[in-house]
This record gives sequence, structure tokens and C-alpha cells, in this order.
Amino acid sequence: MSTDQLTGPATSSSVRQATGRPHFRRAPWPRSRQARRAVSFYLFTGPWLLGFLGLTAFPLGYALWLSFTNSDGLSPHTRFVGLANYREVFSDPDTLASLARTGLFAAITVPLTIVTGLVLAVLLNQPIRARGVFRTLFYLPAVVPPVGAALTFKLIFDRDSGSANGVLDMLGVNGLTWLGDPYARYVLIMLTMWGAGNVMIISLAGLQDIPRELLDAARVDGASQWQSFTRVVLPLLSPVLFFQVVTQLIVTLQTFVPLLISLDPTPQGVGAVPESNYLIMIDVFSQYFANNRYGYASALLWVLFLFIMLVTLLVFRIGKGAVFYSVDPEQAKPKTRTIGDK
Repeated sequence: MSTDQLTGPATSSSVRQATGRPHFRRAPWPRSRQARRAVSFYLFTGPWLLGFLGLTAFPLGYALWLSFTNSDGLSPHTRFVGLANYREVFSDPDTLASLARTGLFAAITVPLTIVTGLVLAVLLNQPIRARGVFRTLFYLPAVVPPVGAALTFKLIFDRDSGSANGVLDMLGVNGLTWLGDPYARYVLIMLTMWGAGNVMIISLAGLQDIPRELLDAARVDGASQWQSFTRVVLPLLSPVLFFQVVTQLIVTLQTFVPLLISLDPTPQGVGAVPESNYLIMIDVFSQYFANNRYGYASALLWVLFLFIMLVTLLVFRIGKGAVFYSVDPEQAKPKTRTIGDK
């Protein structure tokens, strides 16, 4: 054997002859640290980026384009109509009434849900027996799917066979048409508050994060339980409550439950939804699937998006002076120092 064969670089054929196994060449990989970090970043975020582009960005862009057309979802002859759909939205009294009804519904249910969840959290934060069992029982309704909860309420408040009218009959009171006007709005409010356990569990986590030393100091200073709650607990809990107000408001303005508890939850039976529960999302559903007005319905969705954004910005503006942060986010940022600073 020659010296070159002993000292020269091993080729794939020589490795295969020496080991008896095929040699596979490694895939090219960037040598620089910055390039490796970039490749790793896109490999890990690639699935999410594809999902965002295909399931969020593209549908949003397509709906925005539809809002400027007279598309019916079926005919290939779609015509560009400009701002005609948006002008109709702001001139249609039924649409404006449903939007106002949605805002009123959110103004009622969001504070009720927040207060109910907070009261439950305060009660279940006390050292009582079987506290974990009560927490589980109050939180369980929050994990029930909305469709299942709506169908359950529909059975309970059915006019002929519902248990609600059964209780009224036992008390000698005539049964009510719960799923029709004017009682349907109260059923919807109760169904919305059915998920107050979600607010409770987040408020409970916020209560347990409050330092016990502050409450003990307030008690030493002579503060009552109510004063400790309003002067110590609520200010420290205000960021958690503010977060819940924003999220509950966004969810409530997009509620679709009234159709699920209506007498005929189908595109053809959308007119069976009581007027008091005819919210903006019911109008969107009606325009999409009952009237086949895809362009107008898309414009309705974009108007709802702008409405939610404006309401959210208003809440942020109001909450700017009402929310107490123990650490200022701006002051908590570390200051960068350059070479030569002392």
C-alpha cells in the first residue's frame, strides 16, 4: 500500500471498503452563528407562519376584497362596487339597531361576569373546608363547549318540556315562553354568565399573588376588611381585572350564542331569533347564509372589527389612569450602556 493511500483523505469508496457500510454525506449547514440562528428560527416558526398566512392573513385579505364587491358566493360574475356596501351598512336601520343591541348586551354582561367571577374568587380564597372541590365545581361550566351549554339551556327553558317551566308549574305559576321576547334576553345573559368560572380562576390566581404582608400591615394600621379590599386588594388586582375586561369585551361583542338557543338554528330559520337577541353576528350570519350577500356580510364583519378596535382603544384610554402597576413597564427596562460609560 502506498503512502498516499495511508495518509490521504478518506473517500466514500475507501470508507465503504474499510467499514462495509455506505457513507452518507451531511446536509450543508451554515457555518456562521448568526446564519444558524436564522435557519433554526425559521424551521421552528415555519409551521406557524404557514398556518398564519393560509388560515388568517389570506382569509382576512379575501374578506376585505369581498367587502368591495357584490359577490353572492355562487356566481362567478362578481362586480366591484367600491364603498357601496359600507354606505349601506351605515344607512341600514336594522344593522345599526343590531350593533347598538350588541353594545348594550356587552355593557350589561361584561361587568356582571367580572363582578361574579371576582366575588367567587374572593369567597374561594378563604380557608374553608373542601375548597378545592368548590373551585372545581364553579370552574367546570367554563370548560363546557359553547354549543353544549347552549343546547342545555335550550332544553331547560323549553316552553313545553323545560325544567324551568316545570318549577313554575309546581309553584302554581303559568309557564313562560323563555326563548321568545321579552324573556330571551335574560336567558342569553344567564348563559353568558355560565362561563364566569373562567374569570374566577384568573382572579383567584391574582389574589394569591398579592403579598400577605401588605394585608397584615393594613390590619395592624386598623383597616377593616372592606378597607383592606378596596385600598389594597383591588389596586393590586387591577391589572388582572383590566385584562379580563378587555378579553371579555372582545369575546362578547362577537357572541354567536343567540342562534344556538333559537327555535330554528338554521340559515332559513334565522328569522326565528327574537328581536332582543338579534345581535350583529346574527345579522352577519343571515346575510352570509340566508341572503347569500357575501360582499355585504364581509363589509359587516370589517365594520364590527373597527367597532371592536375603537371600543378596545377607549377601554385602554380609560384604564390608563385606573390600573395600578407595582412596577412601571418603562422603568423596568434595563438601560443599555456603551463602551466608555461610567
